[in-house]
Amino acid sequence: MPSKKDYLKETINHFDMKVHNVIPIVEAMERMAFSARDLNRGARILDMMQMDEDCSIILTLAGSIFSAGLKRIVFDLVDNNMVDAIVSTGALMIDQDFFEALGFKHYIGTPFSDDNELRELHIDRIYDTYIDEDELRVCDNTTAEIFNSLEPKPYSSRELIWHFGKYLDEQGGPKVDDSIIYSAYKKNVPIFVPAFSDCSAGFGIVMHRTKNPDNHVSFDSGKDFLELTQVKLNSKETGIFMIGGGVPKNFTQDIVVAAEILSENTPMHKYAIQITVADVRDGALSSSTLKEASSWGKVKTAFEQMVFSEATIALPLIAGYAYHKGNWKKREPREFQKIFMREKIV
Repeated sequence: MPSKKDYLKETINHFDMKVHNVIPIVEAMERMAFSARDLNRGARILDMMQMDEDCSIILTLAGSIFSAGLKRIVFDLVDNNMVDAIVSTGALMIDQDFFEALGFKHYIGTPFSDDNELRELHIDRIYDTYIDEDELRVCDNTTAEIFNSLEPKPYSSRELIWHFGKYLDEQGGPKVDDSIIYSAYKKNVPIFVPAFSDCSAGFGIVMHRTKNPDNHVSFDSGKDFLELTQVKLNSKETGIFMIGGGVPKNFTQDIVVAAEILSENTPMHKYAIQITVADVRDGALSSSTLKEASSWGKVKTAFEQMVFSEATIALPLIAGYAYHKGNWKKREPREFQKIFMREKIV
């Protein structure tokens, strides 16, 4: 039987949009048809968000896109002030970004491997990508260590992700140069993970609460919703850039309704782009169109675009277009993390 080293040899390389000027490719797509033209319009709408001085930009993330090589793009969006808040699945932020910040890697694999053999070797497979399960357990244990260090009380995911960034800072910084959690920590960009138990942090909280049954940290999903709604209430206009769908998509669209309940005449999201491969015909959340969201009072229809494409193809083109257009250089940082500061971040 092959050894673990036989499988975990070649690492996934994260796409660097800074070195690939895709403007000519994306602009050529404008006079094509089907998904190419949709992608072009989506890229132009993202650039419009960068130019709109009143627009706060919320990035939503779902799917296993960091293990697939898209992490550096999201890092650069944060690091270059192109997004102001993130709503994500837990697996992306903890099992993939924080995991790599601890010094671990994702590896090139194949969907045709023997999964029983992989299980024997403690290798987890994400389609054609491998992860060392033993290293993932280190990530689980590190999240428990962070929870054990905190004052026992309920926390929003935004607060806890801030503490994950603080942990990396106190350890001398991440072991990679493209940690999203760490960049967001330094730049005061809040990260929300509304289903925080569904990742390594979930295993960590199980360990923490078992060790501390009567006095422990807990996840406050209601506080998550209120805090993200405060981002909306502190913005003149908002735009959402959605990679995949799921909980992050709906959570971010719902803050318009929550803000409307708390404050009259709250505007809908002015801009919206979604990259997805989900089928619209089955009524699933991930595939529901942005025009459909307008019927709920969540998204305006003037500047919305569905891009039916797989993220590893579409995101480098859309984000790369907006990056190389350069209009982000004029944006003022929102630093929404400071909304939640008092004498200290809690």
